[in-house]
Amino acid sequence: MNRVVVTGMGALTPIGNTVDSFSKALLEGKNGVGPITKLDVSKFKTRFACELKDFNTDDFIEKSESRKYDMFTRYAVISVMEAVKHAQIDFEKLNRNRIGVIWGSGNGGITTFEEQVTEYAKGDGTPRFNPFFIPKMIVDIASGVISIKYGLRGINFTTVSACATSNTAIITAFDYIRWGKADMMITGGSEAPITASAIGGFGAARALSTFNENPTIASRPFDVNRDGFVMGEGAGALILESYDHAVKRGAPIFAEVVGGGMSADAYHLTGTHPEGEGAYLGMLLAIEEAGIKPGDIDYLNAHATSTPVGDVSEMKAVERVFGKNTRLQVSATKSMTGHLLGAAGAVEAIACITAINESAIPPTINTQTIDPEFAGKFNIVTGKALKTNVDYAMSNTFGFGGHIATSIFKKFKA
Repeated sequence: MNRVVVTGMGALTPIGNTVDSFSKALLEGKNGVGPITKLDVSKFKTRFACELKDFNTDDFIEKSESRKYDMFTRYAVISVMEAVKHAQIDFEKLNRNRIGVIWGSGNGGITTFEEQVTEYAKGDGTPRFNPFFIPKMIVDIASGVISIKYGLRGINFTTVSACATSNTAIITAFDYIRWGKADMMITGGSEAPITASAIGGFGAARALSTFNENPTIASRPFDVNRDGFVMGEGAGALILESYDHAVKRGAPIFAEVVGGGMSADAYHLTGTHPEGEGAYLGMLLAIEEAGIKPGDIDYLNAHATSTPVGDVSEMKAVERVFGKNTRLQVSATKSMTGHLLGAAGAVEAIACITAINESAIPPTINTQTIDPEFAGKFNIVTGKALKTNVDYAMSNTFGFGGHIATSIFKKFKA
């Protein structure tokens, strides 16, 4: 089996529009929440989210080109552009038949779908759809656009596992390189879900926080008063390649991917298993694949969306895997970024790699009173970053439908 390393990253998040600015903001505990500006939400139960800031896709993609893409694809392309530059890639010198793209999105072109169907409903029944409607909307289009942009003819498809999506993409890309079926993979996920249908739909499902009176502390994982997640938008991109391929081209190496576990709760459409059965299995599988013991993991970036039930079920699984009062440090970066749905896993993978390279664990912000369910059982990093060595970092992601994906990153050593 090939060793797999991370040689480039790209981040587009509510707290930073590049990897460097995102990583800096993470360790500073920056809050990405604010009033929703993309639509009128005055009649909605939730009127805040974690939007991108000081950002315009026209600064990166020609208007004539970007009009063909939904916003989720634009986010994907822009984050990949940064990752390719970060990885110092010259595709002209590489075998593009051996380079692929596995990209994820939970909702795909939901903005395009909403706009086009709404316009149709307003009309006289005559179908007047944009000729780019289907290619803008379909979930797999981002991976296709990325491959077209760089002329990559290797493995190319999209993963969809709701909020576990981009972690699923990373693990799958990792597998293809380990198996020798690719030299390099562009992977990650993007989401543009701050739309009327997404905010309204998740609100109707009672998944979103409604703490409109003080939204700056609405995303508060592990807090006794948590009441739901805060929607976020953006993208995360990673360049994965075999160790030998990376060394041959003199690539920078930021971390090694050593394990991935995927499983299912097999329990409920939207709710997690009360005892975290799927999460427990996913973490065990990832640890087994990495060839390590639970006690070797230094940091867990928890899925921890700030929902009353979800946080509890995850931490029950964590307790079963790691025991109580271990040296494991836990934090929830969704407290800063909000929940980026299908992009969450990729963004949080970058958070894990930041923790490894900066020897600092990003904090959980906004958590004021830790729920008695968690108190005394776990080392939850709150308030400010914790300076400590991180050799192994684990990232959990769970999605509607019971999807589980857990990845493990290791400090790189030649």
